[in-house]
Amino acid sequence: MATVQAVGSLLGGPPRELPLELPGEQGRGFRRLSARLCALRPDDSSSARTEIHLLLDQLISENYSEGGGVAPEDVSTLLVQACRLVPVNQNHLVSKVSQLIHHLLNTLQVIVDEQNLDFLLAYTISALQQCSSWTHVKILQALAALVYCNGSKCQKYLPDLLGKSGLLMKLSDSTQCDPEVRRAAVHCMANVCLSVPGQPYLEETYQNICFQAFLTTLQSPKLSDMDDITYCMLLQNALKGIQSLLNGGKMKLTQTDELGALLAVLKKSMFHGLPGVNIEMPKVLYPTPLPQYDGRPPVKPQQSESSTSRPTLNKKKKSKVKPKKIQQGEEEEEESSGEREAAPVTGLGRVNLYEGNTQCVSSLGVQSFPLDGSGAAGTDRVSSAFSSSSWKRISSSESDYSDAEGGMQSKMRSYQAKVRQGALACFLSTIKSIEKKVLYGYWSAFVPDTPELGSPQSVSLMTLTLKDPSPKTRACALQVLSAILEGSKQFLSVAEDTSDHRRAFTPFSVMIASSIRELHRCLLLALVAESSSQTLTQIIKCLANLVSNSPYNRLKLSLLTKVWNQIKPYIFHKDVNVRVSSLTLFGAIVSTHAPLPEVQLLLQQPCSSGLGNSNSATPHLSSPDWWKKAPSGPFLEEASVSPPKGSSEPCWLIRLCISIVVLPKEDCCLSIDATCVAGSSYVPSPMRLEALQVLAHLARGYFSVAQVYLMELREVICKCMGEADPSIQLHGAKLLEELGTGLIQQYKPDSTTAPDQRVPVAVVVLFWTVILSGPLPRALQNSEHPTLQASACDALSAILPEAFGNLPDVIFVADTANAVLMSLQDKSLNVRAKAAWSLGNLTDTLIVNMETPDPSFQEEFSGLLLLKMLRSAIEATKDKDKVKSNAVRALGNLLHFLQPSHIEKPIFAEIIEESIQALISTVLIEAAMKVRWNACYAMGNVFKNPALPLGTAAWTPRAYNALTSVVTSCKNFKVRIRSATALSIPGKREHYGPVDQYAQIWNALVTALQKSEDTTDFLEFKYCASLRTQICQALLHLLSLASALDLPCIRETLELNGDMIQSYMLQFLKSGAEGDDTGAPHSPQERDQMVRAALEHISSVQALPGDIAQKAILGFLEDILTVYFDSSGS
Repeated sequence: MATVQAVGSLLGGPPRELPLELPGEQGRGFRRLSARLCALRPDDSSSARTEIHLLLDQLISENYSEGGGVAPEDVSTLLVQACRLVPVNQNHLVSKVSQLIHHLLNTLQVIVDEQNLDFLLAYTISALQQCSSWTHVKILQALAALVYCNGSKCQKYLPDLLGKSGLLMKLSDSTQCDPEVRRAAVHCMANVCLSVPGQPYLEETYQNICFQAFLTTLQSPKLSDMDDITYCMLLQNALKGIQSLLNGGKMKLTQTDELGALLAVLKKSMFHGLPGVNIEMPKVLYPTPLPQYDGRPPVKPQQSESSTSRPTLNKKKKSKVKPKKIQQGEEEEEESSGEREAAPVTGLGRVNLYEGNTQCVSSLGVQSFPLDGSGAAGTDRVSSAFSSSSWKRISSSESDYSDAEGGMQSKMRSYQAKVRQGALACFLSTIKSIEKKVLYGYWSAFVPDTPELGSPQSVSLMTLTLKDPSPKTRACALQVLSAILEGSKQFLSVAEDTSDHRRAFTPFSVMIASSIRELHRCLLLALVAESSSQTLTQIIKCLANLVSNSPYNRLKLSLLTKVWNQIKPYIFHKDVNVRVSSLTLFGAIVSTHAPLPEVQLLLQQPCSSGLGNSNSATPHLSSPDWWKKAPSGPFLEEASVSPPKGSSEPCWLIRLCISIVVLPKEDCCLSIDATCVAGSSYVPSPMRLEALQVLAHLARGYFSVAQVYLMELREVICKCMGEADPSIQLHGAKLLEELGTGLIQQYKPDSTTAPDQRVPVAVVVLFWTVILSGPLPRALQNSEHPTLQASACDALSAILPEAFGNLPDVIFVADTANAVLMSLQDKSLNVRAKAAWSLGNLTDTLIVNMETPDPSFQEEFSGLLLLKMLRSAIEATKDKDKVKSNAVRALGNLLHFLQPSHIEKPIFAEIIEESIQALISTVLIEAAMKVRWNACYAMGNVFKNPALPLGTAAWTPRAYNALTSVVTSCKNFKVRIRSATALSIPGKREHYGPVDQYAQIWNALVTALQKSEDTTDFLEFKYCASLRTQICQALLHLLSLASALDLPCIRETLELNGDMIQSYMLQFLKSGAEGDDTGAPHSPQERDQMVRAALEHISSVQALPGDIAQKAILGFLEDILTVYFDSSGS
């Protein structure tokens, strides 16, 4: 039996399960009528035609409102039988069969399978070719229903439909005399273009044919014989067709004329029917950095038009009209002037709904709900998330219009709004299908600029945001503007208006700065004027995108201050989506170009400044300690952190975010509505996640403000990491990482933080002692959530080295270190990579603590743990490059850290040999540059440990051979530099081994110097000077340690390559004085001293009798100094 697929929504929604059997009374009428029809045989008699007429009428009039229990395959069987009974020369019956096909497929929401589709397509195409023109609308509606989601299965019929003289091409042409036929043909063509995931796309040839047909339709003016509503539907169908090509067909707009023509019609269509706006567009928009057209004539709008520009929302009004059936080809009137819209238009991205136990967060980095895509019916459907009582959709049908005139005007406004929404949806798809650098060539056509004095404001997306009477259209325009702003940081970075420009022309940088200012002004105006919560959310998200991408360090002050002060009240808005997006905006403000002096001042504002009502309960932020209603931890008052100088006012934003995260909803300062999770004692999860993100941004960009609350934030972190929700745990770990990083930055040598403004080490120790006592190790061991493990590893890497030695060893040994080592064995590569990074950072702190005067840290460190860490690091060097690069770093640090008391134990001898062999192997393998660089660096660390038997151990020759091989032949010059650095680290002659080993190293360095410009990679040339500098330092270091037995080898090399070596030595001496940035770490005086030290050492060596090598080497070094001083005039 033939099968069909049931779908839940003709707009791409989730499939709806239809009963396969007929339960009870449901479907009895359809089953009875279907049986009667299937019992008939083809008969051309008058009585047979009459019976078919009656049966078709009854089938069409049957009530299918609840699905009727009709099996999908029965629908297919019935339609095929009906077509077999009706010959195509029977116009009336063909019209009625077509109506039945259209009605059943739409009402029961089924997609015909391929076998029956073939028969039905052949029938409808034949009917179009043979039946009278008055039947064409019905036949085209049936054809549209059949090809919906079946475009890839219609390949053999495409020549008949879309060929040069194809039926749809002729019927959709502007010369078509019947407007309804033309509209139906365009709609049918749009359904052909609609693709289904997993099925082949429409062939490129037909894609181009359809695109040009849709474009021509949008460019054509309305003919006199076409009524306004039909014209609106025609435009909607053409727009949906182009959107389907761009979305599902992945059509690429590569030609400038093609893209420009599309953008021109989209701009015209997005203002279609907007009161007071009438624009004339050229046929093609060309990319330009300057405004090209001022499309709005100075027309004074009538009073009646202006009165509809922003209707007053009647919040008490609720429609009780039952939604009518969704049909492929007919628009549902769900929008009328003055009614509240449920959501942005379908297909325009994502909206956030925080209701029930839904998971979501802001558009900037956290999960949100996708909207259903647009489909064949052209009916705007919102996702199922809108179905609950809090988000009822208000719709109106034709029966709502009480009188002919008023009803038609309202209906007309609804259809015009749908054209604007369709154009915006199509524009959004266009943005996603082209490169941003191409899009920004059209910036001035869609983004406002500050008008010159006396000039009208050009029409732009902000015109719709400020003036469109439909909340849905306003939200659509904002989503498109957000898409344009997203990722625009590089484009906007050229903006500058910090100085007055008095020039004959306006520089591009000033024009962009003017546009940014105007966007701020318009969006803040829209914020004040907006009454729809859903549109308000989009305004705030758009502001967040603007803030994230604007170069405030190049703009005049006050822009962020205006945004900051105006958004404050919305933190307490009654709608949870608005509250979440407001927190997102605050996060954007404190993270953009941080730290900004303007934001620093804003953070120190009094807590009550700028806080208003904004449809909310009045916040109580008077007491600095109000948030401490939450149970405090045992360490809360252990230590205090003094606020930075000049900061007497507590940071209200930090206190607010702490309140949102830790306080029960009844104690939180925010008004809580029905959107809270049932049974949850806290505010909705999305708000808590956003609050944690804001705290993390503050810790990263404004640590001096956040450090005042260090202990309170520690309690927040412990609470979050102890919760069951992995998202809350993850954000807690991210906050911990940012705080740890901020503490490390304060203690760096180049830190600008005054010593008395740093968080004391004792306080840092208290901070980490609590964190390491449970929450962090538990997160590290949470194998069910690899992302959380990885984040915990990052946080662990942020322990302040100066505090590390003061942490209780039992805590670190028993929990933290072991947790990291366990993570190195995790099945997730990302977790292992993060764990290796943490291990590398932790072993860095071992080295830092070696430099402290107190040796107890090294002596008390567990030898068994060292063994365990070494073994884990060795195993990690066999992993992927992402793990290996930090594993070798950890190995180098651990071998450097080993004390004589460890090394003399037999159990360590084997592990040291294995560790060094792992490093040698990594130095030599063809791995990523970072891996080999870290391996050479680690080898240098090994050479720094005087307790290791370097020079006498069996591994010494292998280690030197690996480094000399790299320094002479590695393609990457940065790796060569690092290997040369490692070769210059051993501090005693005996560390270099016997004479032949020393000679090999010396000769390899000379060869490396000779080949320091041998590369075919242009990018490596910039490292040539640095490589030569490092090699010269290594050669001078070897000379300063040479013994009498080494001198003959050195002399032999100088005789062969003396001129070359002298030339590069002189460059080495001069480079610092001449300002040549070679990356050398020494000043010119220090380099001069290196040559003198080598000279003094060689002169002090007691040469063997008759050996002339010493004299030759001394002469070589003296010549270098003489030439150097003569050339420098010293």
